[in-house]
Amino acid sequence: MNQRRLRASTHVRELAGTVTISHRDLIQPIFVEQGIPERIANPSMSGVFTDTETSIIQQITDDVAKGVHKFLLFPIPNQRFEYEFNFEFAEKVVRHIKQCFGDAIWLACDLCLCSYTVHGHCGVLNAEKTRMENDLSVQILADYALTLANAGADCIAPSDMNDGRIKAIRQILDAHKHDVVSIMSYSSKFSSNFYGPFRDVCKSTPDKTLKLQGRKTYQIDPSNLHDAISSSLRDAQEGADFLMVKPALPYLDILVRLSQKTDIPLVIYHVSGEYAAIDLLVREHLIEKNVAHIELWTAFKRAGASAIITYAARDAREWLT
Repeated sequence: MNQRRLRASTHVRELAGTVTISHRDLIQPIFVEQGIPERIANPSMSGVFTDTETSIIQQITDDVAKGVHKFLLFPIPNQRFEYEFNFEFAEKVVRHIKQCFGDAIWLACDLCLCSYTVHGHCGVLNAEKTRMENDLSVQILADYALTLANAGADCIAPSDMNDGRIKAIRQILDAHKHDVVSIMSYSSKFSSNFYGPFRDVCKSTPDKTLKLQGRKTYQIDPSNLHDAISSSLRDAQEGADFLMVKPALPYLDILVRLSQKTDIPLVIYHVSGEYAAIDLLVREHLIEKNVAHIELWTAFKRAGASAIITYAARDAREWLT
């Protein structure tokens, strides 16, 4: 067969294509920091800002005008804690956003303690600072999830990777009549080198002076395929409505395998380091930004993603049309 006949024009390529991308498939991350006087541009990721409690409303308004209606919120408090946590800032931000936009947007809230702890780890540590206190961390996270749901969050997105947190969150949400609030689990979250720009924004880099170095004891090892799959399937059984693979490009094989094992919608997170890499190539005139992102989104959809978290979601409708 002459395969080139199916490549001969834009029209026939559209007819023969097996993947369709819409800006409606994309989720835009947003950052809000407590106490800053004005929004801050991110030097390593073009078009990405850390907003104030006031400027975030204008940012979302602008995004909605560009066709974005799905957001993933990262609140950044100005206080750090070791055991007793205060989530009033995140609660205030979520409530304010939902009061302004209501059902016009879908607001998922990242659920983790890394921006709250004095040491930057994703939960409470033991006295020796050598390991995570799993059960205590899960209890705190479940309470935090309820706070966010009470404030109006549409979805809770646990990124901490503690065992059993999906079950605990689903139970507490259901017990308080939040059964329609969904859970988007960071279920296959790898201990990766691609999170650097994000950690700078959220001020969540782990303290390097501790005995517990990095997050390798609770995030998935890049070499462990079975851990990634079993962790995701466990989270599905515990009540997750979406399963996430993070980062994106190095772990597309995980996404493909998950798509063969579950019908739960799969989400992929094109993380800050991957986004910044495209920016670097663009600045060196080695790649076209819009074409590169669309090519990657196509690969993510082809591998099985139902939704894509990308810092370029706010540009997608313009690029795709």
